[in-house]
Amino acid sequence: MTSTGSTVTSGAGLPRSASVRAQIAAAASVAGLRQVNGLLPANRAGIWAGRGLIAAVMAAFGPTLPGTSVVEVRAGDLRGEWVRAAGVEHGERAIYYIHGSGYVVCSARTHRGLASRLSKATGLPVFLVDYRLAPEHRFPAAAQDVAAGYRWLLEKGYLASDLVIGGDSAGGHLALDLLLHNDRTGIVQPAGAFMFSPLMDLTLTLAEQQDRRRPDPMAPARAGRRLVELYTRGQSAASPRLRLDIAPGTPLPPLFVQAGAEEMLSDDARHLHEMACAAGVRCELELWPGRIHVFQALPLLVPEAGPALRRVAEFVRSALAENSVRERVS
Repeated sequence: MTSTGSTVTSGAGLPRSASVRAQIAAAASVAGLRQVNGLLPANRAGIWAGRGLIAAVMAAFGPTLPGTSVVEVRAGDLRGEWVRAAGVEHGERAIYYIHGSGYVVCSARTHRGLASRLSKATGLPVFLVDYRLAPEHRFPAAAQDVAAGYRWLLEKGYLASDLVIGGDSAGGHLALDLLLHNDRTGIVQPAGAFMFSPLMDLTLTLAEQQDRRRPDPMAPARAGRRLVELYTRGQSAASPRLRLDIAPGTPLPPLFVQAGAEEMLSDDARHLHEMACAAGVRCELELWPGRIHVFQALPLLVPEAGPALRRVAEFVRSALAENSVRERVS
């Protein structure tokens, strides 16, 4: 299922500069949200406060669309929820979405608004996996839950070719880990995968370099590193499930990556793109002007979220259509 070729889009079809609203939001966040996140301690109280703060931000600036259907899933140890925008029915195709926020902070509930907009844009139901969080559950708990969610969808009768995986931030790392795990274990790959501001370097060295050039509005890189370490503590940074590498010729599906050009994880997005292309995997990278992390989830704060999700929907439709044609030919 390998396809070669790559695209980096930093201007064609994208705004030339961030909207005024996005610029104001970034400046205000540097003075406010960044400072608060930077001060939160990595203890139980700090984690509780961080979870509440991010949940409030997501609810305020990326609320769930009216009329959205939400159905909780409890199947053994698997936790998640089906999210369908108004008018979207269950069918043969679906999106499998993996939320981010450092393996510690977010949940299916915090990303319900984003899932509802993805569902509306694509016309597909979205299954949000609610994987176990650190520090209560360390590596490889999240990765195991993500893999279990994918297997569950296949067991429910979905064909891999009718699924597209999505993920943001740490969810992008978990999405790529799932694709590589599928390759190692002989599990059929999905039609494609899209990622918002994917975290690739779990040491956050790349993020720290970018953060020095221009402070990230959401949190200092050191705060992100503290969260990630709650998940990876006791593990070698060189572990193949943590330092992900796409070997040449690895049969991965097409990838589509979006990030803010000046956000903390922009270099991580570039690294993923370069690594995928060097391995012969088709990967398109869009660097949107601005510096809000996972801006696609915050449409009331960053108006570029809507157009960005429409481009994701185009990728999803294209990936599913290409896979359908490929299967008919074979």
